Amino acid sequence: MDSTGWIGSAAATLTTVAFIPQAWKIFRSRNTADISLGMYALFTLGVALWLIYGILLAAWPIIIANSITLVIAGAVLVMKLKLG
Repeated sequence: MDSTGWIGSAAATLTTVAFIPQAWKIFRSRNTADISLGMYALFTLGVALWLIYGILLAAWPIIIANSITLVIAGAVLVMKLKLG
């Protein structure tokens, strides 16, 4: 893997891992009152588009990171819709 690939992999890992503590807190507390529905809807859509982009480029760091983030963000979005 060249330096571009390593940088992409590091960026993908860090941005995915950075999202996990907040999502975990929401899953544990089941409290979504303080998060914005609009923000999570747009964020989830953006992650889905990044995933499509990664697939079109066959860029595995983008595909893997955004697949994981899409599952987590989608779960938070569903919780926000169900729990308000």
